Amino acid sequence: MPVFALSDALNFPPPRLADPNGILAVGGDLRPERVLLAYRMGIFPWYDDELPILWHSPDPRMVLLAPELRIGRSLAKTLRRTPFRLTLDTAFREVITRCRRADRPDQDGTWITDEMVEAYVALHDLGYAHSVEAWKDEILVGGLYGISLGAAFFGESMFATAADASKVAFVTLVQQLLAWDIALVDCQVHTEHLARFGATEWPRRHYLDALEAALEVPTRRGPWRFDET
Repeated sequence: MPVFALSDALNFPPPRLADPNGILAVGGDLRPERVLLAYRMGIFPWYDDELPILWHSPDPRMVLLAPELRIGRSLAKTLRRTPFRLTLDTAFREVITRCRRADRPDQDGTWITDEMVEAYVALHDLGYAHSVEAWKDEILVGGLYGISLGAAFFGESMFATAADASKVAFVTLVQQLLAWDIALVDCQVHTEHLARFGATEWPRRHYLDALEAALEVPTRRGPWRFDET
């Protein structure tokens, strides 16, 4: 399959034309309209400073359905202890910056470039990108961020400097998404970490069909706040 070169026109080729590595297109820009169109089509940007913008649509796709979230015994005990104060959309730029700086032994560098940071901060300002923060004694010790459209949440990255901080943030977010009837959580590619939470690999066509249905629901724009209990 060829990799398509994007022009200034606001469009993408069909995701089914991605190459075996999931790469669909190269080039274009990260203006909000293009990034949101990409997510609606099951496409996302993923590249590093040494490369032009690369657009991906992997097959299979790692997906978690919020009602199927699995929580291990140890983490369940941690959740009952409530060791962190959790917030939504309170420190988006700090969360994405900390995700960028996080040490990932299985990866060479980061895909969260300066350009990506500014693009997702712009989407946050528009109410589409969201962050979850885990605080300990007023210090940010974990969190994650992603984009929400319709009844779908597209997870991007997480970080933690305290044990279980990102796990607690993730579980609490998924539980809140379920309460809001946002059931489709896109995890993009397989990791054992996400599989332990119940995420599974779906054929791309199955994912795209589910995404199309999820996008029929109105988008809950930000800023988000956890429901009071």
